[in-house]
Amino acid sequence: MKTAKLPLMPKATAIWLVDNTSLSFRQIGDFCGMHELEIKGIADGEVGVGIKGLNPITSGQLTKDEIDRCADNEDESLKIIENEISEKTEQSKKKKKYTPLSKRQDRPDAVYWLIRNHPELKDSQVARLVGSTKNTIDAIRKRTHWNMANIRPQDPIGLGICRQVELDEALAKAERSMKRAQKKKEKEERLRLQEADEKVSDINESETSAVDEK
Repeated sequence: MKTAKLPLMPKATAIWLVDNTSLSFRQIGDFCGMHELEIKGIADGEVGVGIKGLNPITSGQLTKDEIDRCADNEDESLKIIENEISEKTEQSKKKKKYTPLSKRQDRPDAVYWLIRNHPELKDSQVARLVGSTKNTIDAIRKRTHWNMANIRPQDPIGLGICRQVELDEALAKAERSMKRAQKKKEKEERLRLQEADEKVSDINESETSAVDEK
């Protein structure tokens, strides 16, 4: 199945659409590859704080007519303009994670944001999202990084280091892993309690037999 093309900097685009259009949360979410509740969070001022909105019209990804068309009918979906920008965005999914030199100084900030806001992510997942190393992530997590005093948590999506869909996929994978671990723990606990009950039952039977023999 062909993957839908997404705009550059989806969260920044979503912020602009929330602030400047009457599109529904569903329409904005579908266009930006984000969950409808996350769009509501943007509208409520709980998500994307400090991120500057990106105008998809001036960036050549939408037309005003397209926005008006969908604003008049909530059942319609926004269609991104097929151009060089959108093609590069699509092709970038298939390329190995590479962080431009201009963005590399932002990576520790992005790592710090991820481990603070999404502690369920494994270090390997954080490393893939921002193009960092496990040693750097471990140092930031333990606050032993050489530049820790100057590291400030910043959303990697707002920094342009990773995409919203990539973060969503990592979070979904982390949630599945946590659920599997929880189920395993619950199973082990049930087995432990079962073994304990069996031991108590054996002791009671032994004591009953001893009394009967007397």
